[in-house]
Amino acid sequence: MSGQNYTTAFKVDQAPEEVFDAINNVRGWWTGAIEGSTDELGAEFTYQYENLHKSTQKITELVPGKKVVWHVTEAEINFVEDKSEWKGTDIVFDIAEKDGKTEVRFTHVGLVPAIECYDSCSDAWGYYVKSSLREFIANGKA
Repeated sequence: MSGQNYTTAFKVDQAPEEVFDAINNVRGWWTGAIEGSTDELGAEFTYQYENLHKSTQKITELVPGKKVVWHVTEAEINFVEDKSEWKGTDIVFDIAEKDGKTEVRFTHVGLVPAIECYDSCSDAWGYYVKSSLREFIANGKA
């Protein structure tokens, strides 16, 4: 089942530490309202986009230049039947040097094809990770 988790990856020229810092500056690459600290181990932050999505993420792992993990403690996704589909899932950013570049491998553990929001949510992650985050890392703005 773990092979079905939504995952995507990209490479950039910036150093792993710069990539790590950009990921943790969530307000720089996510649209919507964000409350709370997004760059401290154990901190929780809430994300809300209009009346469609609200979730709370707890930062459970921060390894500078290598990894960021958020555990979704609360979720309310208003365009699917089970509004709490994200609750209990993990959002993982793995950072590694590869071929003279820095690779970001993103995995939303628990976002699998069997759940209703998979298509919409994976499309949204595709935009936020491969476009917005990538642009933010490369140019300092999304």
